[in-house]
Parts: sequence; C-alpha cells; structure tokens
Amino acid sequence: MKLQPKLIVSLTLVMLIVVSGLLAPWLAPHDPNLVDLSHKLQSPSFSYPLGTDQLGRCLFSRILYGTRVSLSLAMVIVLASLGVGLVIGCLSGYAGGWVDHLFMRASDAVLAFPSLILAIALIAVWGAGWKQMAIALVIILAVYYVRFVRGLVHSIKTETYILAAKVSGTSPYRMMVRHIIPNIVPPLLVVVTLEVGWVIMDISALSFVGLGVQAPTAEWGAMINDGKSFIRSHPRLMIAPGVLIFIMVALLNLISDSFSESKGFGSPLRRKLKPRVTEH
Repeated sequence: MKLQPKLIVSLTLVMLIVVSGLLAPWLAPHDPNLVDLSHKLQSPSFSYPLGTDQLGRCLFSRILYGTRVSLSLAMVIVLASLGVGLVIGCLSGYAGGWVDHLFMRASDAVLAFPSLILAIALIAVWGAGWKQMAIALVIILAVYYVRFVRGLVHSIKTETYILAAKVSGTSPYRMMVRHIIPNIVPPLLVVVTLEVGWVIMDISALSFVGLGVQAPTAEWGAMINDGKSFIRSHPRLMIAPGVLIFIMVALLNLISDSFSESKGFGSPLRRKLKPRVTEH
C-alpha cells in the first residue's frame, strides 16, 4: 500500500496527540483537579500555558488528562462494539434463514431511534456516569456493526473460493477464520477509523449535557460544559477542548479517507461508507 502524504501527516499528528495523552502524568505541569481559587481565570503564562479555569485549575493539564479519558473511552467502546458486531454479523450473514431474520429484526428495532437520543434514554434509566454511557454506546454501535458485517459476509459467501472451500468440507468455523474474516478486515478498518471520531463526538456530547464523564474528571466535552458560563469573558475555556475535538475528528476522517482510497474502496467521506448510514 502506497502511503499518501495526507495519511502520513494525519497519522503523525494523531500519534502525537495519543502520546501526549499517555504521557500526561509527566507532561502536565499541575494536578488537573487541584483547585486554587487564588489563581482562577488567569491568562496564559509560563506556569499555566493555557491559563486557568474558574476554579484555578490548569487548563493545559486538564486538556492532557482529558485526552487520555476521551481517547481511551472511545477506543474501548469501538473495540467492544466491533467484537459484538463481528460475532453476530458473521453468524447472521453466514447462517442466513431464521437466524439472519431474527438478528435483523432486532437491529431494526434499535435503528428505529436516533442513536444519540436512544443513548440519552438508556442513560436516563440507568443513571449518569461514564460506565453507563459506555454500555449504552456499545449496544447502539454494535447494531451498526452487525448490519455492516452481515452485509459483507453475505456478499463474500457467494464467491467462488468460498463455494470451493465448502465443497472440500471446510467447517463453518474454519471458513470464518481462514476465508471470510480476513477478507472483511480492510473495509472494517476503514469504518472503525471513521467511527472512532464519531464516538469521540458522542462521548463529548453526552458529557457536555452531564450524562457522561462526571466532574471533576477532565474530559473534553465536560470541559466545554464547565466553560460555557464564561464564553464571553474567557472563551478559551471552551475553545481549547473544542478545537482539540475538531482536530482529532478531522484527522481520523482523513486517515479513513486515505486508507479507503488506497484500498480501492473510494472515499468514505464522499460515499459515506460508515455503519450509521448503511442500508438495512
């Protein structure tokens, strides 16, 4: 695969953001949760590179720690939902018949509701918190992966090499592991990369309205919520985490777009190749 310049640049920037989050305990100049009202709402300085918030907490330190929280949550949610979607989608697409019908009708019931609205409803029942938010998003996102994987498997199982493997007596399990799953990994990788950005926005949105990560934990969406009362006097409290969300999502979109084009799938940003919009 020939690496495109935009792919190299995007991957490099994403890795820098990820590494900065991983090294937050060593890079952060202050405790992100340390309240010091004597230093509240200070302008950027050498000691406080991005200034302080309304409680005197270092905004730069909170951004670094927020990176760890937002990205780790997004990855856990995407990988967990992908695992569920891969198992059920492969089973549904390969088995067909009443098994496929059962899973597809169940997914139709979930897809009948807007994803974020359904997540809010589930969290309202279970209670606010990052665990409840993660479970709700895993359930909803897994449904999209089920349908996407099912469609891929359904199209691949009619290929000549699959039919030849069946005639030779290959077991269904070996068929999945050796022939089907390796061939659906490239399009799945494109979708997963794109979906991480959407999950970051979902986490930020739910935390912004108080249903996700709770105070005093630093998280991008929660930080925007904390700074909304000072949008006129100190807009940097909202701009700093907001810009980072925008940059991260844009970079992930570019990576997915570049990888998709290099594999010959076309641009997912133009074709909208993502679980949220695949046909039922």
